[in-house]
Amino acid sequence: MNLILAAATLALLVTVVLALARAALGPTVFDRLQAANTIGTSAMLLLALFGFLNGRPDFLDLVLVYGLLNVVGVIAVLKFMRQGDLGADEETSK
Repeated sequence: MNLILAAATLALLVTVVLALARAALGPTVFDRLQAANTIGTSAMLLLALFGFLNGRPDFLDLVLVYGLLNVVGVIAVLKFMRQGDLGADEETSK
């Protein structure tokens, strides 16, 4: 069981390293944004794995909140990249 958890942790850390490389070398902003989203998802999985290893199911609540913040953050960055302003209405941006 410990070997499986160690392998899962190692796989997630390798994913984070590859996503960091993609974020640094990505040719477009959207590649970098996707890498940041992948890092956020990997961090969620690492946090859930850490909570499972320590026998603390309350870490899953933190994972859910972090996941929601990750989605809202990605949507905010995409809106900013498209419109240049986070508070712009549809009528004022045209």
